[in-house]
Formats: sequence, C-alpha cells, structure tokens
Amino acid sequence: MALSLISKLLFLAIFIFLSTLITASGNDFSIVGYSPDDLSCIDKLINLFESWMDKHGKKYKSIEDKLLRFEIFKDNLKHIDERNKATSNYWLGLNEFADMSPDEFKKGYLGFKVDSMFHKKNDSPQEFMYKDFNTLPKSVDWRKKGAVTRIKNQGSCGSCWAFSTVAAVEGINQIVTGNLTELSEQELIDCDTTHNNGCNGGLMDYAFQFIVSNGGLHHEEEYPYLMEEGTCEENRDESELVTISGYQDVPANDGQSLLKALANQPVSVAIEASGRDFQFYSGGVFDGHCGNELDHGVAAVGYGSSKGLDYIIVKNSWGPKWGEKGFIRMKRNNGKAEGICGINKMASFPTKTI
Repeated sequence: MALSLISKLLFLAIFIFLSTLITASGNDFSIVGYSPDDLSCIDKLINLFESWMDKHGKKYKSIEDKLLRFEIFKDNLKHIDERNKATSNYWLGLNEFADMSPDEFKKGYLGFKVDSMFHKKNDSPQEFMYKDFNTLPKSVDWRKKGAVTRIKNQGSCGSCWAFSTVAAVEGINQIVTGNLTELSEQELIDCDTTHNNGCNGGLMDYAFQFIVSNGGLHHEEEYPYLMEEGTCEENRDESELVTISGYQDVPANDGQSLLKALANQPVSVAIEASGRDFQFYSGGVFDGHCGNELDHGVAAVGYGSSKGLDYIIVKNSWGPKWGEKGFIRMKRNNGKAEGICGINKMASFPTKTI
C-alpha cells in the first residue's frame, strides 16, 4: 500500500516467483490458522497466504488484485497475532474473511438498521411477559434442547436481521409444537419490504410483525435462500405455514430481563459486530473491545459460565467455519447496562400459542 512503484513491481515479481514454487500441502494449521514461524519471513507469509487461499477456495481476477488482498491479509494477520498475545479469554483466527478490510467486511456482512420511524415497544405500557420468572437455571442451551437449527450463511447480503428473526421463530415453534423446522429467510428478504430493506438491512421487530400479518412463514426447503434479493413469491407452496402469535421487546439495557427471556426461548438480539476482533473471533469467551452502535442481528440461544466467566451463547449467520462452529460465547455481567457490544439494548422475541 505504502510501497513505491519500483518496490511494488519488485515485490510483485518476487510474489509471482514464490507463488509458483510454494504449495500448501505441507502446512499444518493450528487452531488459529497460523504459527509464529509463519511470520518470520516473506516467503513463509506467502506460503501461509497460498495455503489459506486453497483452504477457503479463494481466487482473484488478476495478480494485482491478489497482491492487494495479500497486503490486507498481512495487516489482518498482524492484528490477529497481536490480539492473541494480549488476550487470554478468547482467541482470533485466520478465517475466510482474512482478505477483507474492516470497511469491506462491515459493508458486506452486517445489516441491522433502525430507521427514524421506529419506536420501541418498551416505551409502551405492554408488560414484559417474563418479568415474574425469578428462578433462573444456572445455565441454558437451546441447542441441547433441540430448538436450534443448523448454522446458516447469509453471505455478502446484509440480511442478518432475517436470520436473527428466523432463528427465534424456529426456536419458539419447536418449544410449542415439538417440531424443529428450518424456515425461510429469503421470504422475509423478498416480501417484507414495507420497512425492511432486504440485503440492505432491516429490523427484527418489523420482521416479526410481517410474519404475524402475513399468516406465517414458509419452510426453508420451499423458499430457499439465494444470498441476494429476489421476487416475492408468498404463494409458491400451499403447505402449512409456521405461525407466531405476536412478539415482545425485552426491557432495554436490562441484562437480567434478557436472561429471563432466554431461559424460556431463543431471543433475537442486536449487537455491534464491526470490530476486527469480532470479524476474526475463533473461540473462547469474547470480552474484546466493541461499542454499542448496533449493526448486526443475531440470536441468543443460551447462557452459562466457564472458568469464572459468565457468557451468552449467540448463533451467528456467517457459516459454520466462523467462531465456535458458527457460534460465539459473549461475556455477560461486564458492568455496563447495555452489555457487551450492546447486546442488552434491543432484544426481542416472538410469542406463540398452540
């Protein structure tokens, strides 16, 4: 990036030469995707980059683009290594996003948006249905209770709001009916367009309201995910839709109320996920730096404790290779009302009666 033209050309020649000599076959990846020895010289860095490309099926349109991606990769690797040396509760790794700058990642993989017309129902007289639920279990994991479907991948479509909504609806539907059914994010992206904006972001509460008003949501297999906006086809199949009765908001900035809701069902939550530590999270109890400018919709699916650290289990929509097989454990009781990454600020959940 800061190299002179001559230095760039020289480096480009070396890069091409070494790339033809080095293969990825002998590289034994550690849990974070690299070893300290990989950072010792340029040829080993190129070897690591080539190995990473093969692992994630990366191809670039030109050698110039490949050089640009390599520079971003090096910068991300430097951040990952520095943070891994400084933290002990969680660790970062070279995942499929390692050739993306923070700005590129934020534009492509987030998508939670609150418009100026949205008014939180917390400001209304509606009573929080779990306010008197005071006997909290020590831990809850809705995955073990059969109420969480497989990890999905939104791809480079800012549809996280739809995945967060669907995860919560899938959860309450299983709890009430006993049936774990994968539901369609694509239907929300294509059809819920009054307030939400498809791949350009949206809000879970609006999506819950759409499902109520629309009479339910199709199964995933009937209305599969495209990773892009399509044409609304609400009547593509006449099979029974999965319905909800309504939805509620968890009192804002109230971690205890979030746990009360989470003890009873999976919950849609919004977080700030644009930081590089979140982008490259690989495992552990995350307590890294993040603000509370909400930009990503996910689903809380449990809570627990590990080695003295309390955490919330969060289901993401970036595929199973990210984090702990698609999940992240986020530290709770961090001393801030809004919680880590703002997780307590804007949580909500669907309701369902038989």
